[in-house]
Amino acid sequence: MTRRAVVTGGVSGLGAATAERLAADGVEIITVDIADSADVVLDISDAAAVREAAERIGAVDILINSAGIVGPNIPFWEVDDAAWKRTFAVNVDGTFNVCRAFAPAMIESGWGRIVNFASMAGKDGNPNMIAYSATKAAVIGMTKTMGKDLAQFGVLVNAIAPAVVSTPMNAETAPDVLAHITSLIPMKRVGRADEVAELVAWLASDRCSFSTGAVYDISGGRATY
Repeated sequence: MTRRAVVTGGVSGLGAATAERLAADGVEIITVDIADSADVVLDISDAAAVREAAERIGAVDILINSAGIVGPNIPFWEVDDAAWKRTFAVNVDGTFNVCRAFAPAMIESGWGRIVNFASMAGKDGNPNMIAYSATKAAVIGMTKTMGKDLAQFGVLVNAIAPAVVSTPMNAETAPDVLAHITSLIPMKRVGRADEVAELVAWLASDRCSFSTGAVYDISGGRATY
């Protein structure tokens, strides 16, 4: 049986690397992104649009929530309302919207895998990145609840918490912030997208069978809890 996967943010960065890795396992990939080259062009912060897209796509077995934005790179007292709300709209509301839309079909089928992209920022808090850090902490909290809610239905929900990884999104991070968060990694290097994708592929498979509501660090040793 060929499994189907939706990968949000699947056109670039960690999403694209994950899509490529899952495809290598024979999974049918549907990329969802705001980029025109996506299979489904969609702003995940729009709940109604997400519901409509989910109806068009139909049931999927795997959901990868990698879409996200960095948000403002400034001291928290300088963050304006619009930037704060937009970061939450994409990273938190968007993840919730997509999970809510696709989970019922997974429940009905009795099997599913959801992987949410959090971040080490959601555990440690990155300087000058209050909106991003707060939204990734929220993703961790949502993952823990979703894992419990779906545990008896054969649907596993886990999160990954990468440290800084070489992706187009991090190219937008202020150089001083990037240097600081890289300095926190004992391996003294940033991660690679293919390294993250390998972890996601395991979490999205039958090989992962007794873990749900968990957060998997992939941080080059930065994680302390």
